[in-house]
Amino acid sequence: MTIAAADVTGIVLAGGMGRRMGGVDKGLVPLSGKPMVAHVLARLAPQVGALVINANQNREQYAAFGYPVVADAVGGFVGPLAGLHAGMAQATTDWVVTAPCDSPFLPEDLVARLAAGIVRDRAQLAVAQTFAQQHPVFALVERKVLDHLRAFLEGGGRKIDAWYATLRIVAVTFDDCETAFRNINTADELAAAAARDASSS
Repeated sequence: MTIAAADVTGIVLAGGMGRRMGGVDKGLVPLSGKPMVAHVLARLAPQVGALVINANQNREQYAAFGYPVVADAVGGFVGPLAGLHAGMAQATTDWVVTAPCDSPFLPEDLVARLAAGIVRDRAQLAVAQTFAQQHPVFALVERKVLDHLRAFLEGGGRKIDAWYATLRIVAVTFDDCETAFRNINTADELAAAAARDASSS
């Protein structure tokens, strides 16, 4: 089995409420002169065959990036599993990969490394891990599990780790690029990310 970029749809998760950043839509917050989600899209697009943005507010602004925008089918801002579900329902590829809108430095080989883990372990889902910490919103998932996810959500399930535990899962280590998985939740973290971006450009 092989998993090529064309076999994967990227789902950028922008469906949250941004509570820790004062209720603003984090994906649209500027970082180094462009919205944070634009940085994520630029890094993820070369790794996948198609892209979808999961957003529950400001949908017209997200649509301006040129990709389909899908809202949660499950109401109430219930978390990343609802975004994964919405994106999987939209996708036509055999695999989907998720990344949050507030992690602008995600690895440029994220999909390739997750895919290698899937192939090696014949897993249904690969999740990124740095040292002892898993990053569940960075995951490559087989689209065949969509009905299983739908049933989990309809049964009231919301915790991403609990659903992952029902699948054949492999954790893929990214210890060499731990900072790539940092997400930006506060104004201070945004300032630090802008400084980092300026120093690397």
